Amino acid sequence: MGELNFFLSLQVKQTPKGTMISQQKYIKELLKRFEMESSKIIDTPITTTTRLDMDEPGSPVNETMYRGIIGSLMYLTASRPDIVFSVGLCAKFQSNPKESHLKATKRILRYLKGTQDLVLYYPLGDNFDLIEYAEVDYASYLVDRKSTS
Repeated sequence: MGELNFFLSLQVKQTPKGTMISQQKYIKELLKRFEMESSKIIDTPITTTTRLDMDEPGSPVNETMYRGIIGSLMYLTASRPDIVFSVGLCAKFQSNPKESHLKATKRILRYLKGTQDLVLYYPLGDNFDLIEYAEVDYASYLVDRKSTS
């Protein structure tokens, strides 16, 4: 049958020391699809001062396009835990996205452009301890007091 190289858009590389999983090819496809190939690279997926709101001033953007970006980014979180929080935050605004929300999603794409070579590495023979992640931020979203998780 041969060695596994791709599985559901996940690039898989197996070595004698372990397994690496990435989605570099998928990220390149996203950058092309959303016309971000020539965008400037940035260091973080979201700033510490970013505050998105339902009633943001600004013009509405195409919901279908915004949802397409969010869905694509959500799929990427399977191999990119570094974008989980920022994608989750942007996903809250799919019903009425504004320019500021689109700008935040494009920032994530710009971050991915500069970090597309990152991989998840699973060493061979190591005990695999599953560490869970929970983000519970009840009070910071003042509009409806809903958690971002």
